[in-house]
Amino acid sequence: MNYSLLSKPKFAGLKNYAKLLSDPLVAKALWVTLYYTLLSVPLTLMTGFFLALLLNRKIRGQSFFRTAYYLPSILNGVAVGLLWRQVFNPDFGILNFIVNLVFPVGKVEWLNDPNLVVPSLVLVSLWGVGRTMVVNLAGLQSIPTALYESAEIDGCPVWRRIWNITVPMMTPILFLNLITGLIGAFRTFTNAYVMTNGGPNNASLVYMLYLYQSAFQNFRMGYASALSWLLFLIVTSVTFLLFRTSRYWVYSEG
Repeated sequence: MNYSLLSKPKFAGLKNYAKLLSDPLVAKALWVTLYYTLLSVPLTLMTGFFLALLLNRKIRGQSFFRTAYYLPSILNGVAVGLLWRQVFNPDFGILNFIVNLVFPVGKVEWLNDPNLVVPSLVLVSLWGVGRTMVVNLAGLQSIPTALYESAEIDGCPVWRRIWNITVPMMTPILFLNLITGLIGAFRTFTNAYVMTNGGPNNASLVYMLYLYQSAFQNFRMGYASALSWLLFLIVTSVTFLLFRTSRYWVYSEG
């Protein structure tokens, strides 16, 4: 349909889908989203796993640190975006102050540089790594301690215990975090909308932001619906491929 919310819908056949193939902003948004996904998902998985390993040990203040790392993940997305926009401010942002203490590079335009804006958004995504950490922590606590005790008796070093026991036993949890992380990365919207609104020069125009602009700024609801179907097909295909390949690397008892 061609539908602007204010007029009666008119049947458009496949014109909205045909427009997807010729719209340069669709290709741009897909590329930016893929770039963001390839950076944010591995970093989130590794950081969440590393933090879970640290907080699975019996240390003083364990409950405090678990709460401190998890708390940012439940904060409002708009508030987080506004907060980090001030952190990245080139004139008085704390990030430039810290960077220049170590490397005197001057004023860095984090959100105004096309080469830095997506990595900056990825850095913000790590703010919510506590959700992944908690899931990993639950998985670590379900691993039988007898496996570690046997390995320790055999003189197995710590890094071998992690690689040969922890990682294989954690693959179902890592697979879960991978699936949810990929879906979340493809659906990322709030930080890009609040912090950059797709700029500069569409360098941070993630797919969901372009879909939102098409629907609620340009009032092309039919075209936005076609965009959403394309996103659905991409996410479904990636998820199906991961499930098909999981049999080769995800450990399952029995």
